[in-house]
Amino acid sequence: MLASRWWRGGLAVTAGALPALAFPAPSLWWFAYVALVPWMLLARSAPTPRRAALDGWLGGLGFMVAVHHWLLPSLHVFTVVIAALLGLLWAPWGWLVRRFLGGVPESGRAAAALVVLPSGWLMVELVRSWEGLGGPWGLLGSSQWQVTPALRLASVGGVWLISAFVVALNTGVALLVLAAATRLSAARAVAPRPSASRTFPLGTAASLAVRRPASFGTPGVAAVPAVVGILAVATATTAAWAWAPRPEPAGHIRVGVVQPGVIEDGIASADKRLAREEALTRTLADRDLDLVVWGESSVGYDLSDRPDVARRIAALSREVGTDVLVNVDARRSDRPGIFKSSVLVGPDGPTGDRYDKMRLVPFGEYIPARSLLGWATSVGKAAGEDRRRGDRQVVMNTGHDLRIGPLVCFESAFPDMSRRLTRDGAQLLLAQSATSSFQSSWAPPQHASLAAVRAAETGRPMVHATLTGVSAVHAPDGSRVGSPLGTSASAAAVYDVPLATGETAYVRWGDWPVHAALVVLAALCVAEGRRALRRPAPERHGPRARTVHESPVRPGR
Repeated sequence: MLASRWWRGGLAVTAGALPALAFPAPSLWWFAYVALVPWMLLARSAPTPRRAALDGWLGGLGFMVAVHHWLLPSLHVFTVVIAALLGLLWAPWGWLVRRFLGGVPESGRAAAALVVLPSGWLMVELVRSWEGLGGPWGLLGSSQWQVTPALRLASVGGVWLISAFVVALNTGVALLVLAAATRLSAARAVAPRPSASRTFPLGTAASLAVRRPASFGTPGVAAVPAVVGILAVATATTAAWAWAPRPEPAGHIRVGVVQPGVIEDGIASADKRLAREEALTRTLADRDLDLVVWGESSVGYDLSDRPDVARRIAALSREVGTDVLVNVDARRSDRPGIFKSSVLVGPDGPTGDRYDKMRLVPFGEYIPARSLLGWATSVGKAAGEDRRRGDRQVVMNTGHDLRIGPLVCFESAFPDMSRRLTRDGAQLLLAQSATSSFQSSWAPPQHASLAAVRAAETGRPMVHATLTGVSAVHAPDGSRVGSPLGTSASAAAVYDVPLATGETAYVRWGDWPVHAALVVLAALCVAEGRRALRRPAPERHGPRARTVHESPVRPGR
């Protein structure tokens, strides 16, 4: 089967898709620790480095399609095109897998694989995390959003450290599988054959010596670094659990989350959604709240252009006794273009605090290189008009002396944005989101799960408020607060949110696992270059002998 390039290609795509099962909605978090093993075993068996790179590319294609399959109804075939382009990022990783796991890895290569392969994976995640390539959706470490020890690692090195450890565990398991398979193959090779039993008694030393392959002792050697690597990951995780700085408790606040649910009425949906949000917000009166949060695109009018809408929301603020954070998705009256903006409204109207979304969803909110790729609007639900970007992040001050840091939609996938807000003094992180276009897919729970990782990284609680679910709240350690609002809910909920002070290692030191991975790969490049220079040059043959008439000597003449 592996001899057929088509069968092998199909296996590579399938193997690459397996890690998607670790993410919501399946949420098989434990599967992430072995999900890469089939892909690794396939790439290391490639007959040539080029074939290994192809296995890496096809596996990357399968991974991107599986993690983003819910985009298919919106972008159709363009989803596969984008996945194929991004899948190319895994081609070098496939080459690395074959380089360090190919053949029967001796102890040196096996130990190096435990460092190099996680580093190579982090480089793939770093590059594809660029906003123009779709952002950091589906980073492998994010699959561990409900695993407490993993969230402690996030406080030390962010989602990057979790990803590196997950890949290291997969590498260790792959090495153990190779060691077991090689040992089994060696055992079969030394088993006496019927014809040989006439010459040597069964089980004698002479019989074993004849059939013992040269690498008979190798499997145990390769297994030692694998076991050491797995134990090292477990030890580092335990150390992070025990000694990593923990946020200091700093009291509680009460936050109301308003989720209106699905509103389907064409052009009148903005009015009906606003009316529903008003009705739900009124149910929060007399609940002693510190803030009320609405989801992304909760207001379809610019508040400067529609003062009547601003007055209605201000009246709600007076009624519930606290500020209301809304999200305006409209053409601004003071600047050209459409913006998505978090706007804080108090009892006297908009307070002046406003955050314009900075990182836009490719194809969903703008078309990259529209003159070249504008045809995407004809094959799916791509943006007909590009949204405009904000130019800075904003920490807002509420009327209850609470400093909040808003993010909009998939900005919650970017660890650097929540880290910046925390360093700027935000006590509470907020993500206003809307995934109603993907209501019955894995997208809503995947998006909500990111809040847990961002909270753990920064040591600050995070509220994920949506229009149609899933809305959720997470404490400074990433644990869930209260019950989430699912995709079928149209409700308002109150959460007692713990606050915290202090600085996590990730907030202080940032993306240091990525920098370490860069150092590892740079050292690898130097080592490979020196290895290539030391390789003996191919033997050169002298010119063929020629006759006196300058014609080549012919054999036998």
